[in-house]
Amino acid sequence: MENNTKAKGTPAHQHYGHRERLRNRFLENGFQGFSDHEMLELVLFYAIPRKDTNGIAHSLLDAFGSISKVFEADISDLKAIKGMSEYASTLLKMIPKLSQVYLSDRWGDRPLLNDHVRAGDYLKDLFVGYKNEVFYVLSLDAQCRLLYADRVHEGLVSETPVFPRAVVESALRHNAACVIVAHNHPGGTLSPSKSDVAITHRLYSVFKEMSVSLLDHIIVSGSQCVSLKNRNLLYPAEMKISEDVSEYR
Repeated sequence: MENNTKAKGTPAHQHYGHRERLRNRFLENGFQGFSDHEMLELVLFYAIPRKDTNGIAHSLLDAFGSISKVFEADISDLKAIKGMSEYASTLLKMIPKLSQVYLSDRWGDRPLLNDHVRAGDYLKDLFVGYKNEVFYVLSLDAQCRLLYADRVHEGLVSETPVFPRAVVESALRHNAACVIVAHNHPGGTLSPSKSDVAITHRLYSVFKEMSVSLLDHIIVSGSQCVSLKNRNLLYPAEMKISEDVSEYR
């Protein structure tokens, strides 16, 4: 329970009523109408119970530039902000990871990913919270239902080496009939690079030899994504065929 009293001769904790008002606003309308610093302030109440968190919230935003950058900051950098404790820094680091779990769980077991729109929506949720470039392999059954989403590599921004062996081993391990590969572009650009296209063609050829279908390579950047299949970049030139690019099956 919060201590809303101060030393003898001083008034009750001046921020107690403010905290209650923020809590009530959230319980009534979620974060509608909240500024970024008010959202951070409310979250920090639960790790810093006896200090004014308004100033700390402003300091965090000044230091990192946005609320998403605050959540993505290294824990050592968060702890360097005056007033931030170990518990408060850990709490902020938990938020994007909890968001990943929440968004993924909403899809349920074995979601159907039978076109680039559904696959893209699933992947946008999957990539929430990553500030580095990561590469995923989605192993699917013959009906395009997800068997397993495997993160095969995480690296520095724009420096994700992808080894076909790791991708193939993941697909074999989960008995995939077909596969979607995906990676993110944290820098904000959606355009596939030459190396993105080259690795896609290499993987397509490898999987073709194994009688496993590479359905797509999807690039995610924030709330947007691009399908290499939808852009007719999935197949090596000599293998391109005419087909409906809106559906995998």
